[in-house]
Amino acid sequence: MKFHNTIAMLDALIAAPSISCVNPKIDQSNREVINLLANWCQDLGFSCEILPIPNMPDKFNLIATLGHGEGGLVLSGHTDTVPYDLEQWDVDPFKLTEKDGLFYGLGTSDMKAFFALVLEAVKKFDPKQFKHPLILLATAEEESGMDGAKALLNTWKTGARHAVIGEPTNLRPIRMHKGIFMESIHLQGLAGHSSDPSLGNNALEGMHLVIAELIKWRQQLQSKYHNPLFQVPVPTLNLGHIHGGDNPNRICGGCELHIDLRPLPNMDIQELRGMLHQKVTQAVADTGLGVEFTALFDGIPAVETAQDAEIVKVTQKLTHHEAEAVAFATEAPYLQQLGIEPVVLGPGDIAQAHQPNEFINGQRLQPMTEVLVNLIRHFCL
Repeated sequence: MKFHNTIAMLDALIAAPSISCVNPKIDQSNREVINLLANWCQDLGFSCEILPIPNMPDKFNLIATLGHGEGGLVLSGHTDTVPYDLEQWDVDPFKLTEKDGLFYGLGTSDMKAFFALVLEAVKKFDPKQFKHPLILLATAEEESGMDGAKALLNTWKTGARHAVIGEPTNLRPIRMHKGIFMESIHLQGLAGHSSDPSLGNNALEGMHLVIAELIKWRQQLQSKYHNPLFQVPVPTLNLGHIHGGDNPNRICGGCELHIDLRPLPNMDIQELRGMLHQKVTQAVADTGLGVEFTALFDGIPAVETAQDAEIVKVTQKLTHHEAEAVAFATEAPYLQQLGIEPVVLGPGDIAQAHQPNEFINGQRLQPMTEVLVNLIRHFCL
């Protein structure tokens, strides 16, 4: 291998920019990261398939397989990072920098270090010993819309049944996370002179009715759904952005509200979106206001892997931690739709994700490598 140790590989991955962003001026290809991983994997004997993401030029998934047969283990991660604010960084985001045992760089914690550790773990084995395949899965666009993982639903047929997703979890296994979707609600009224309310139809007043109904609905959801394993044990509905009207002496002719809703496992996003539309429409049914909905983010389902699943029991044993639940979302539900039981487990810290001066603690690297070695031994040998 050209890069023969963990730190050298991580340095090369960090030096390969792979920002995904809904703003096309900032968005970048992940091809350089994919090429690095594919070359390293091929040097270790993997069979590599690079898959373009439909309708997304210069975005790619990598499926690298070592061994043959059914079952085995998927070690999965995303190759993209979020954007960054250079003026808030004390070091070069694209140069791995070590200070006091901490390794700084964009994507160190979330989550390029995981790939380097997987390859380090693989070097401990003779692939001829494998009875079941090991699959390294590297996806695109996780940070912007999960497009890489969604594309797998149509392009990947796998016999694998167990997966570890190396998102930052402080070396603690995660078997549940909440889902999320975001919606825009736009009310169309009629502007007019504020001296005579009959000259218009105030969309801002209509949105007052909508907000009252959404808060009532939120209370109903939180009374019905509760899971004590989550730090916030109920579904949340956040009123995140509102804008309406243009001047105090004009009746507000239009008003828009943005919300996000984060459901617990076993709450269906499409059903919730339908209920949202119904509640809002009913709230303004007698006002004469027009209503328009726009999905700002189609959504990521919540996910739960059973407590007695083999991957859960094995990761709990290897980490000496009970599997937990988190509020942030991952690609786990898409792997689950492929018939794979996922656990989220990685060496990074979610507190570092998406932050200036992102780092990974060097003390986490060897323990995570040992966990990966034992996972490969258990599921592939």
